[in-house]
Amino acid sequence: MPLYTINLQPLQIHARRYAPADTRPQIRARRYTPADTRPQKHARRYASADARPQTRARRNTPADTSPQIQARRNTPADTNIDECATSPCVANANCTNYDGGFSCECLTGFTVTDGINPPASNNPCTDVEECVDDPDVCGPEATCNNTLGSYICTCTPGYRRLTPAVIASNANPCSDIDECSETPDICGFLGVCTNVPGLFHCSCLEGSYPNTGVLWTMGVTDCRAIPDILDEIVPPEGQTAEMTFLRRVDLQLRDNLPKGLILPDVMVANCLSACMEVAGVGHRVDPVRVSSAGDGESGSLIQDITKLLMITLVPPDLNQTIIRVTTKTLDMTLYAFGPGIHKSSSISLSANGNLMEINLKSLGRNNNGSAAVAFLVLHDMESLLSHQYFETENRTEMMSDVIMAELPKMSNTELTEPVNFTVMHNKKPLPESGLVNCVYWNITTQQLMELLSGEGDEDEEADSMEWSEEGCWVSHTNENYTVCSCSHLSTFALILQTGEPPPQSDFLDWLNRICVIIGLFFFALAILTFLLCSWNPKINNTARLHLCVNLGLSHLLLLFNDVYVADKRACKAMAGILHFVVVASFVWMLLEAVQLYMLVRRLNKVQVIERDGLPLLVLFLIGYGVPLVIVGVSAVVYHPGYGATAAKVCWLSQTRDFNWALTGPVIVILALNFLLFGATLWSLRTTLANMRSGASDSKETKLVLFKIVAQFVILGCTWILGLFQTNLFFQILFIVLNSQQGTFLYIVHCVLNKEIREECLRRFTCSEKKKKEKSEEQSTSDTG
Repeated sequence: MPLYTINLQPLQIHARRYAPADTRPQIRARRYTPADTRPQKHARRYASADARPQTRARRNTPADTSPQIQARRNTPADTNIDECATSPCVANANCTNYDGGFSCECLTGFTVTDGINPPASNNPCTDVEECVDDPDVCGPEATCNNTLGSYICTCTPGYRRLTPAVIASNANPCSDIDECSETPDICGFLGVCTNVPGLFHCSCLEGSYPNTGVLWTMGVTDCRAIPDILDEIVPPEGQTAEMTFLRRVDLQLRDNLPKGLILPDVMVANCLSACMEVAGVGHRVDPVRVSSAGDGESGSLIQDITKLLMITLVPPDLNQTIIRVTTKTLDMTLYAFGPGIHKSSSISLSANGNLMEINLKSLGRNNNGSAAVAFLVLHDMESLLSHQYFETENRTEMMSDVIMAELPKMSNTELTEPVNFTVMHNKKPLPESGLVNCVYWNITTQQLMELLSGEGDEDEEADSMEWSEEGCWVSHTNENYTVCSCSHLSTFALILQTGEPPPQSDFLDWLNRICVIIGLFFFALAILTFLLCSWNPKINNTARLHLCVNLGLSHLLLLFNDVYVADKRACKAMAGILHFVVVASFVWMLLEAVQLYMLVRRLNKVQVIERDGLPLLVLFLIGYGVPLVIVGVSAVVYHPGYGATAAKVCWLSQTRDFNWALTGPVIVILALNFLLFGATLWSLRTTLANMRSGASDSKETKLVLFKIVAQFVILGCTWILGLFQTNLFFQILFIVLNSQQGTFLYIVHCVLNKEIREECLRRFTCSEKKKKEKSEEQSTSDTG
């Protein structure tokens, strides 16, 4: 009779069928265990919807219909065998034994080939492509790499996992690394670190610039103050450090753009700020170092640099991109798009309150569906590209910002329809007689290349740069803004013309010529008189003689300074000679004032004793040496300043304030003359107070006073009238008085000079006496 031993532990019943306990296998009885208490099978991928494991072996199923069940013939029916001990499953599958059978399921990371049936030799377990089945399995900013039975998530450079010990996923995403906060000095001294998602950019503070230019290399590049950079530049002969700096920036961009150069917006802003400061304009330059005439060469180079920098901002993938940059130097908007992105026909961009409307859809069709446009304002650019580059006889002034519109990275830039610019006025209200012109900066590619090389003719370069109205017109204007329509893109501005062009008056031209001829006649008389009296040691007319020579020569040349405008070299020579003789005239005028002051100090008659005056060598060294130095230095500093001007005469250009090469010395000399005039009057006042009552002395002293006042008025004050040429009366007055300087000098220094009158009378008397004696001798011989 069988003996059953029952252990009271739950669900553990050990059946021993007459066999010794140490030789019979222990069989876990599960035959009558309810199905819901059996172990759950982890069927992966191929499990049915109710997630119940498929029973692989059935004890009463024939062996030929259940290939995965090992038939246990000759084995008692109530004995369970561990089939998994013989590894019955295919590779990459897990075997699970249970009462009366076993099951196979693919390991985690693997799945059956057909995706439905259990693993078998004809249905092996293959690797699951997690990165393909779920592209977002690693979360944002991470890269998924498949491995055998698993996958690896790697954060893209510049990102890291929130929890480093856990694989990246949507629950544990990769986050941006803020390098600027973790390493504040990562960009070095004077450097500025700007963190952006996934990376950081280094640039320089305003007032400094990278020593390697726009190419920043970590560990090599450092920021330096702009004055220090300029001091280190050794410019080629005839060029300035500032122009050399701008040329280097331009050429560096041109060399690296074909290599796919992409720059961050902070580097672009720093580069433009540095260029403006080097050119002498911008909010950091106080006062502005550029004259009212502007600097077209520097402005043209900065315009080209800006165009190249806009190309570096366009991303290579040309997805829809909008970049806005606003600094104290720059206000810019850039818009770019790739194929199939931009749908609307036109787009509106803004910069410092100005608007641009352009049809980008048509441009995209002509450029494989891609297009990019940049619209910007460089503050104070109007100081470089001055309104004086606009050729007109009217008065002009700049009425707006200088705006720039470019189409970067586009091979076909031909516009299919005009572009409209709404340009805000910077001056209100508009004068009633004002005329607003929409203009663009005109410089050809060849002229720009010559400017970049520094080998072109600076005169031709300066002449070729201008504001032009070609291709632009005013569509609408009011007191606040003007709408300009243009058939091309470039650099634009509004220029206001005020007043009508002055009528060409033949009367004034003839009056000037007649008066100058009369003045030249008296200059000749004065020169002849001073030469005849030069032998007398009591009469020192050296200063007066050379004063008349230089003044007369300047008046003569001014009659013909419009004749050689077409001949560049002759016009340069004419302007240089005119500069020399005019400066020499004022220097000799100063020497004459010194002579008069010395005369008054001697309290003598109206004469200059040669031994008490300035030596001849000193007079000539000062009288011609000073003008020669002034003209020589001016020519070395900026020789293109000599030549044809906008008024079509051979004179000094106003570009770079070159006219101050004459205005400066004249102001200094007039100021010294005024001081000498005051000192002389003070000396005469003392003399008159202490003078004896002799009528002769009093008369002579008053004559000296008259000559001093007359000479100061004649040679100094007449030039002041040149500032008041607004009406016909002042124009006539200036022509008459200024052209008659020779007449006044002859009257004051010859007619009113006692010694000269006596000398002329003596010479005339001697001559008449000799004629009389000769006539008497002839008469005597005839009668004899």
